[in-house]
Amino acid sequence: MRAIDIHVHAGIGPEPRGVAEMADLYRQMDLLALPIAWDEESRSGRPRLDNDTLAGIVKEHSDVFIGGWACIDPWKGQMAVKEAEHVIRDLDLLGLKFQQDAQAFYPNDRRFYPLWEKCVELKAPVMFHMGTTAYGVNQPGGAGIHLKYARPIPYLDDVAADFPELTIVGAHPAWPWQEEMLAIVLHKSNVFIDLSGWSPKYFPESLKREVNGRLQDRALFGSDHPFVPVARWLSDFEKEGYKPEVMEKVLYKNAQRVLGLNI
Repeated sequence: MRAIDIHVHAGIGPEPRGVAEMADLYRQMDLLALPIAWDEESRSGRPRLDNDTLAGIVKEHSDVFIGGWACIDPWKGQMAVKEAEHVIRDLDLLGLKFQQDAQAFYPNDRRFYPLWEKCVELKAPVMFHMGTTAYGVNQPGGAGIHLKYARPIPYLDDVAADFPELTIVGAHPAWPWQEEMLAIVLHKSNVFIDLSGWSPKYFPESLKREVNGRLQDRALFGSDHPFVPVARWLSDFEKEGYKPEVMEKVLYKNAQRVLGLNI
């Protein structure tokens, strides 16, 4: 096993796209992965890639997809809480992924705290999208997407403080608020960062320095494939001069420890 990619998209919408081809690619590259479902129905009305479908994908390609991230629309209230229990206990998915820009919500809104309470009860990790997004980029008004929802402080920081037993992964380097994200990860031991969505050659120097130093046990490999091709991400990462022991941690050891992956 070369690495564990904790951030892979099986498609956005009701039909998974190119899943078999993606699974074959990861097999050929000796990689394992955690694909993600999708649900933004309340904001946009668009069909979702539902969690049962994702669980079927994981089961069909279990040699390479070692788990999956459910996606739940938090605006669905009690139904969202029940869905969280279903995806963890019945579908055996790993945790929950949220895209606040697409779903139009602040994680620290008290209306959503029952959902975080349920995740603590289920011992399910939660991944939040952080920083800007390619969704709506270069469109008038950004297609109605508001970037404010994915700012780390105070929105993610409040949740991390109020739920210290909740394992939280901040997805992406969180630009333009990267320093805020680094501050949270350094301050709160229940918060981690995945490095997906950007080529490693474009990581700011402060992020490279922290990953190679104080945050070497807190950073996890994610590509955002196919939006950032996994082969490109790994190739660029290997050229950036990280210490060999840091590369091992980022590429698979941290994911095994933080997410409890029994491989």
